[in-house]
Amino acid sequence: MPDESLLTHVDETGAARMVDVSAKTVTARRAVAAGRVVTTADVIQLLRSDALSKGDAMAVARLAGIMGAKRTPDLIPLCHPIGLHGIVVDLSLTATTVEITATTKTADRTGVEMEALTAVATAGLDDRHDQGGRPGGEHRGRPGPAQGGRQDRRLGTPRGPPRHHP
Repeated sequence: MPDESLLTHVDETGAARMVDVSAKTVTARRAVAAGRVVTTADVIQLLRSDALSKGDAMAVARLAGIMGAKRTPDLIPLCHPIGLHGIVVDLSLTATTVEITATTKTADRTGVEMEALTAVATAGLDDRHDQGGRPGGEHRGRPGPAQGGRQDRRLGTPRGPPRHHP
């Protein structure tokens, strides 16, 4: 059983709650997340040649990622709505994958990790790589480095005590 004192979005009775971040200082924050869509060499060739019947899949996936990041509080329960000051979604092709990296930035009281992960997820879910009714592949996402706030994964160690909101 996890230590309930570390579950920041649960109150003392076990009910879900939104964490109060009003006392936190506004700081510059940045997060990176990465993922991939595993597909076939044939689909990758279609992407490289911009020959998909549904249009420019890479441009649409990039836009889907940006739009997804902006809608994160509508998609992820208890996620704070924050002003995003920068979103970059990079897509690159390998022999059988579309590699997705999203970088999100803000100056706010809470981090932008969920926005970066949502950007990766929505970019990877774009169906423009679906050909002939066959799904384009398997999607995998993972968080990457984050800067700002108490956790700073650039350094590999927390900058303060574990996250706990009374």
